[in-house]
Amino acid sequence: MTRMLASVTHPEEALLALAGGADIIDCKDPGNGALGALPADTVETIIAAVAGRRPVSATIGDLPGRPELMAPAIRYMGATGVDLVKVGLFKTRGIDSLVNALAPLARRHALVAVLFADCRPQLKVIPTLARAGFEGVMLDTADKGSGGLLDCAGMGLLEAFVAAARQADLRCGLAGGIGADAIERLLPLGVDYLGFRGALCEGGRTTGLSAAAVERVRSRIPRWRAPPPTPPAEPAHICP
Repeated sequence: MTRMLASVTHPEEALLALAGGADIIDCKDPGNGALGALPADTVETIIAAVAGRRPVSATIGDLPGRPELMAPAIRYMGATGVDLVKVGLFKTRGIDSLVNALAPLARRHALVAVLFADCRPQLKVIPTLARAGFEGVMLDTADKGSGGLLDCAGMGLLEAFVAAARQADLRCGLAGGIGADAIERLLPLGVDYLGFRGALCEGGRTTGLSAAAVERVRSRIPRWRAPPPTPPAEPAHICP
């Protein structure tokens, strides 16, 4: 079942998203690029506010595809204690080499790679992500001023992305200017989560979250429920 990811900028927004039914709380600075990073101390206060009630993810920023720049950022954000660290893969050339260079970090942190529908995403990297130990993969948009995900990608690309992620046994998500009205089209793809920021605000992605906007999105996504625990097996009775 598809879950709802809400990108937040501070603890108050995290609590608002949590109260509105978000399944994943994502720490991001929308005023600083597609995957703008928040300071580590802000991420830590968000984690404290969520208090284990939902998974928390965080982005590392819009960094060039160079391991010597990305690796310290991953370690910096991973040290906050977030459940997932999101890593943007903006480049298309040499992407396999970059992913392989980050593999040692994927063994210490749960990494989610972010590909970009408006940057000629290389879906062939998805099996490499799995072999490197990444936790999941998302398809987002880099240029937030050029329209939403469905303006940049046809359903054919989205279906191919989901199929590649499933084949690689990676969790997958979609994000990037997804409006509430687009949710009905995207749910049949069966992604693990849909990510939102602008749709949760009344005045655009760099303004604050609105409880009414969160509810508009939440009401269109069926609620995820964890399966009940399997009861322990009854001990076998051995007749004397």
